Amino acid sequence: MKQPLDANQYAYLVKLAAFAATTTALVLVVLKLYAWLATDASAMLASATDSILDLFASIMNVVILRFALAPADKEHKFGHGKAESLAGLVQAAFVLGSALLLVFNGVDRIINPQQIVRTEVGMLVSIVAIVLTLSLVMLQKYVINRTKSVAISADALHYQSDLLLNLGVLAALFLSQGYWLQADGVFTVAVGIFLLIGAGKIIWTSVHHLMDHELTDEELNTIRAIVLAHEGAYGLHELRTRQAGPDRFIQFHLELDENLSLLEAHKIGEAIESEIIQALAPCEVFIHHDPLSVVKPLSNK
Repeated sequence: MKQPLDANQYAYLVKLAAFAATTTALVLVVLKLYAWLATDASAMLASATDSILDLFASIMNVVILRFALAPADKEHKFGHGKAESLAGLVQAAFVLGSALLLVFNGVDRIINPQQIVRTEVGMLVSIVAIVLTLSLVMLQKYVINRTKSVAISADALHYQSDLLLNLGVLAALFLSQGYWLQADGVFTVAVGIFLLIGAGKIIWTSVHHLMDHELTDEELNTIRAIVLAHEGAYGLHELRTRQAGPDRFIQFHLELDENLSLLEAHKIGEAIESEIIQALAPCEVFIHHDPLSVVKPLSNK
C-alpha cells in the first residue's frame, strides 16, 4: 500500500495537473483551429471542438478545485471535498456534449464525403497535438495514481480520448486523399462513441462519491488490523467510512476492558487514532469507547 499523501501534497499535485491541462488545451485549440481553416477537414473541426470543450472543462476544474481544496470552515465543518465529485459530473456533461457533436459531424461527413486540402498542415498539427497530449496524460496518470482525484480522472478522460482522436485524424487525413473519402467521418464517429462510454464511467464514479461510498476493502482491512494489533483493544464494531475529495472519514466503536479508567481508555483510543491517521491521511477518525461487558457478541464489520 502506497504511503498516503497529506493535504498539502494532494493539493499541489491536483493543482499541477489542472493547470497543466488548461495550458495544454489552450495551445491545442489555437493549433487545431488553424489546421481546420487550412484543411477544411471534418475530423480536424471535431478535434478543435473537442479541445475547446476540454479548455472550458479544465478552466472550470481549476475553479472548482480551489473551492474543493479549501479547509473546513464554520459552515462546512466536514470540508469541501464533495465539490470535486460535482466537478466530475459537470465535466461528464461537457464530455457528453462533445461526444454528440463529434457523432453528428462524423455522420454528416460519411453521408457527404469531401476531398481534404493541405493535408500536410493537418498531419503536422496532429503530430504536435499527440506529443503534447501524451505528455499531459502521463502527468495526469501519475497524479491520479497518487491522489485518486475524481476531478483529475474526469479531466484525463478528455485527453486520453484526444490521443485516439489525433491518431484518427492522422489516419483520416491520409486515407481521405483518394483512398477512402468516408474515413474522415468514420474516425470522428468512433471517437464520439468512445467519449460517450467514458462519460458514463465518470458519472458513475462521481455519484458513488456523492452517495458516501465506503472506503476500499484494502483500507477497511488496514483499519481493522491497526485496531486488533493494539494491546488493550479487544475489537471494533459498527465501522463506518466515507470519502469526500481527498479526505476520509472513519468512525467505529472500540471494544475495551470495562475495568480501565477513563484516562487509560482515552490513551488507547488516541494511540489507535494516531496510527490510522498516519496510515490513511488525510482523514478524520471518530472513536466511541465501549466496555467489553456491554458489547453484544458481534463479528467485526
